Amino acid sequence: MTFSWDRDSKVLIIDGSGDPAGPNLGAQRAHFVTSDVIAWPSAIDDGATYRLHHAAQGGLAIADDVVTGGDAVELSPVAGGLPSAISGRDGFRHLAGRSALSLGVVLDDETLDAWLTGQLAVSATSADGELLAATGLQLPGVLDERFADEDAPLGPTWDGDVPSLGLWAPTAKSVRVHLFDELSSGEAREVVPMTRQGGVWSVTGDPSWDRDAYLFEVEVYVPTEGEVVTNLVTDPYSLSLAADSVRSQLVRLADADLAPTGWSDLVKPAFRGQRDLTVYELHVRDFSASDPTVPEEVRGTYEAFTLPGTAGTDHLRALADAGLSHVHLLPVNDIATIRERAEDRTGPVIPDGLAPDSTEPQRLVTETRHVDAFNWGYDPYHFTTPEGSYASDPDGPARTREFRDLVAALNGDGLRVVVDVVYNHTHAAGQADQSVLDRIVPGYFQRLNDTGRVETSTCCPNTATEHAMMERLIVDSVVTWATQYKVDGFRFDLMGHHPKAQMLRLREELDALTLEDDGVDGSSIVLYGEGWNFGEVGGDARFEQATQANMAGTGIGTFSDRLRDAARGGSPFAGVQEQGFVTGLAVDPNATDQGTAAEVEARARRMADLVRLGMAGNLAAFTFETSDGQVRAGRDLNYNGSPAGYAQAPTDHVVYVSKHDNETLFDASAYKLPVARTMAERVRVQNLGLSTVVLSQGTPFLHSGSDLLRSKSLDRDSYDSGDHFNRVDWTRQRNNWGAGLPPAEKNEDNWPIMAPLLRDIPVATSDDLDANAAHLQELLAIRSSTDLFRLPDAAAVQDQLRFHATGPDAPLGSIVYSISGGQASAGQLPITDVLVVVNAAPDALELPAGAVPAGEWQLHPVQQASADAECGRRPRPATVRWLSRVGPRRCSSSSGTTGQRHPTQAVAHRARRRRRPAAARSADRQLSGSAPTRRGWV
Repeated sequence: MTFSWDRDSKVLIIDGSGDPAGPNLGAQRAHFVTSDVIAWPSAIDDGATYRLHHAAQGGLAIADDVVTGGDAVELSPVAGGLPSAISGRDGFRHLAGRSALSLGVVLDDETLDAWLTGQLAVSATSADGELLAATGLQLPGVLDERFADEDAPLGPTWDGDVPSLGLWAPTAKSVRVHLFDELSSGEAREVVPMTRQGGVWSVTGDPSWDRDAYLFEVEVYVPTEGEVVTNLVTDPYSLSLAADSVRSQLVRLADADLAPTGWSDLVKPAFRGQRDLTVYELHVRDFSASDPTVPEEVRGTYEAFTLPGTAGTDHLRALADAGLSHVHLLPVNDIATIRERAEDRTGPVIPDGLAPDSTEPQRLVTETRHVDAFNWGYDPYHFTTPEGSYASDPDGPARTREFRDLVAALNGDGLRVVVDVVYNHTHAAGQADQSVLDRIVPGYFQRLNDTGRVETSTCCPNTATEHAMMERLIVDSVVTWATQYKVDGFRFDLMGHHPKAQMLRLREELDALTLEDDGVDGSSIVLYGEGWNFGEVGGDARFEQATQANMAGTGIGTFSDRLRDAARGGSPFAGVQEQGFVTGLAVDPNATDQGTAAEVEARARRMADLVRLGMAGNLAAFTFETSDGQVRAGRDLNYNGSPAGYAQAPTDHVVYVSKHDNETLFDASAYKLPVARTMAERVRVQNLGLSTVVLSQGTPFLHSGSDLLRSKSLDRDSYDSGDHFNRVDWTRQRNNWGAGLPPAEKNEDNWPIMAPLLRDIPVATSDDLDANAAHLQELLAIRSSTDLFRLPDAAAVQDQLRFHATGPDAPLGSIVYSISGGQASAGQLPITDVLVVVNAAPDALELPAGAVPAGEWQLHPVQQASADAECGRRPRPATVRWLSRVGPRRCSSSSGTTGQRHPTQAVAHRARRRRRPAAARSADRQLSGSAPTRRGWV
């Protein structure tokens, strides 16, 4: 591309007519895919001569139509182009149809390996001497073929008290290790050469190295620099670090002083498998940074999780008692964007009393965002060391001991721990200061585009997860977290940028871990992730991706955007005021133009179908009557041009209405509901949204604070918005609504919509937060009371779950379903059938006789004892009051007619006729405070 500027016309002229395959040694458009095959980007010119050029120290150049410098050997065109055996492999699909050149047997192995440590280029010269093309080479294919190593020790390893260090660096000319007495300062005590075997450089030290700081000195050719450079870099396999990650530290994780008391005998909360998974997503700093019941010196740290009796720990324990199984922590590995020493950080000082739509808070937050203590942490620096800013001392292994304390404390409170892992990108690449992988093996660990530049579709420098040694780094890291930190699950960020085969191999590695040999039961470790399909890997362009549809049936769950968008309305990329099922589409319109009445009703019915499908596990094969009166399978419903249903089993489906990304559920509802709605009504909308998640088949995924009406003052992307916009108040005094207009970077375009909402919508009271919190705990108790909400497979869902009051005449804003065939498990209620009614409309929902299965239904005992004044039993014969926004309505089990007002849900059930055993009666008392003996419960 040629860019030129016409001074007179002031027009930028862009000329793309040049040959992109023309001579350019700064690009890397050819691929060294195997020891004897190079993929060439252009058609083969029959009369041309092709050469492979090498310069040990760099310095190849183009002068007078000739590639100068170094040595060269001729290449031979491969008949038929790049063999399908190569282009069909993961990582090379995008090269299908390319021409190919053969190296033949010109270079022996020793010479080839030496050439791989210098500058390489390929040229094409016509018969009359014209230089047709010249380009550098991408090397991952040949590096994997020659040097991929599954077994050589990498990072710090120990033989008794003798340490060794290993580094995979096959293109390095030399590697030495610098040892330091001090973690963060001082000169190296000694510099020790490392020896090479295959692609691995290693050195064995002595016991005196224990707890020393170290760096690798790597001499390597860097294509983007065009020369050999010497990099001083930390260990990508670091297990401990100095503050701000300036040096790695040699530690033995088995040392007694790095573990809390009882660590080796830690007892995990009972867990029957992925079908019992319920998740609460939480950020380490959010948990305590704003909690006045936590001592100030430990707010925002791992240690805060270990303090009994704080508002936050009491809240998590209550959720666990109600049935929550796992806490999901946003990234806890070492990240690049937070200064780890407290004295180096500065937060904004935001005055009290500012207007709810003031721009001052976001201005102050923005001024200090790069020096404050907050970031979500999706900027990985070192994958296998806990983040230091959450530790009492970021220098050294305190972070190891304290993160283990956190895991033990949560396990002791009845909760298992999932960590969010981000292997799909790094914070930096190339020769940047915080680049690690790319300064050791340039161009290997980062995924490159057709010209050799690093892809950034993930928002940051992408990693090449498809390459063998990147995969090994991922697997080794995950296994370390599992065995050394006893982590109970992993959520993969942008999992669709990983190969499906890689995730399955990782599942096998975890399944092989045993209590006897590894200290953990790997089969109980859960995996799920973001199966989004986009970027340079989209559509399986480079490998079969770990996307939603591809992962179906594997036991590894993926987040489903189907129910999320249908319930909330719109999508993260649509208008913020578009309504959905939960937010009143067609039944409680806001003041914006949502389309004609017919369009709105049709869309509302389609959204209700998507919510129904989501509550049935988003199964591809699940059939039910849809809004057009036809019986359709989930795969036949449309979602943005793709099949809506993709799951093969309920556990494929991670269902949510809010998480850390995008607006909170409360904020989304603030955009979409009519402004005149009272806070009590908004609480019920929040409850309704959570109900569609917790009462679904699959894995309910809950955003921390969504049970406290959590608001970020409408911030759509609070990744770096500081404590002010991200705070959660476990003491239930405020939900953070009206904290000012959110940061301009991501939100300014919507400020004109936000400002009047922040002014006009009332502030939630402590009672409102209490009501929301109680509701989620009741939902979890209902879910945990019966296996009917956790059916084992698609066949069971199809056989046992039925939707009622469906088709083109179904009441707008309503979902009714029943699940039959339940059998009591130990500690659970003896429920044989359940009936769930969801009403998102402002008006009473009247279901005629016959619309629901006949029988003596009774309100679920949890709702009979509900904290909601409109939800308990009343002394009326054969009637109960259901949740109501305006006033109680009657639910008559004898007539089959139900009345329910918006926005709410109710759960009915039927129990066994025989008297329940003592254990079940005990469970009744635990849930409802009484021991009902009548045969039918709703």
